[in-house]
Amino acid sequence: MVVGSVAAIGAGLAAIGAGIGIGQIGKGAVEGIARQPEAANDIRANMIVAAAFVEAVALFAVVVALLGNG
Repeated sequence: MVVGSVAAIGAGLAAIGAGIGIGQIGKGAVEGIARQPEAANDIRANMIVAAAFVEAVALFAVVVALLGNG
């Protein structure tokens, strides 16, 4: 039972990290669009790519947390 709870803590930390990362990406994108509205499409595209990378790293961390504690 201890192994499962350690995996759950690791998966939770990965999810928290992803949430913080995507929040920072969104914050930066909104600030950038507010400063340069004409660059909104480029900023939005880069934001989506960066968010996808953050989600991929978080998913990898969850898998490692679950498999590493088996």
